[in-house]
Amino acid sequence: MLRTRVIPCLLLKGNGLVKTVQFKNPTYVGDPINTIKIFNDKEVDELVFLDITATSEKRGPNFKLLSEISTECFMPLGYGGGITTLNEIEKLFNLGIEKVILNSSAFIDHKLLKESIQIFGNQSVILSMDVKKHWLSRKQTVYIMNGQKNTGVAASDYAKQMEDLGVGEIIVNSIDQDGTMSGYDLSLIKSIADLVKIPIVALGGAGTIDDLIDVKKAGASAVGAGSFFIFQKKHRAVLITYPSKDEMARINNG
Repeated sequence: MLRTRVIPCLLLKGNGLVKTVQFKNPTYVGDPINTIKIFNDKEVDELVFLDITATSEKRGPNFKLLSEISTECFMPLGYGGGITTLNEIEKLFNLGIEKVILNSSAFIDHKLLKESIQIFGNQSVILSMDVKKHWLSRKQTVYIMNGQKNTGVAASDYAKQMEDLGVGEIIVNSIDQDGTMSGYDLSLIKSIADLVKIPIVALGGAGTIDDLIDVKKAGASAVGAGSFFIFQKKHRAVLITYPSKDEMARINNG
């Protein structure tokens, strides 16, 4: 049985870490370097950083900060945010980042996605898709530009299209569940996992170990979370955590 990857997904805004709720109201939660050091000690499976303002500010990745992050990080590291060129992707890999994550640029520029996969491999170039339910129809559609623009494309259709383009892994992030700590959108994850053969990383809504187990049963190959690893649930006080060995055993056996 393959071990389930459990991945903290951290949000960058400027030089600091923030956490959002449904992609809104970013709250400062700490310094990225200090946070990495804590996760190093906890022997985390892998770590993801997403710059949530790079695309809207029409700028590329903060290579200076990412160089510092990569130097401190002792685990596999993924990064997404503001990536629009092959040169930027190559520079990120040269910094030591192992997975480059494309979101808005993958939707807008299929050529960039296909070329990056051809050059760097589909295990190194990851698709991230942000999904939200329409309040009336309940249709799950893909959003880009950090959740600001509704593409109108059904989430399951988009996931299949991206698989056909050669994507090797998809991060599926529920905007509705983001930061709520009320559980993943299990129906969303199941609908995509049932349709594609590539690994799905579930993101958005984790609040308990049982949530991680439930979304794995829904078809997720790996589980990602932000608030769950950053906050004490009741008061949302910052406390960096990660599942214990016993909890990891529950996730893997669940």
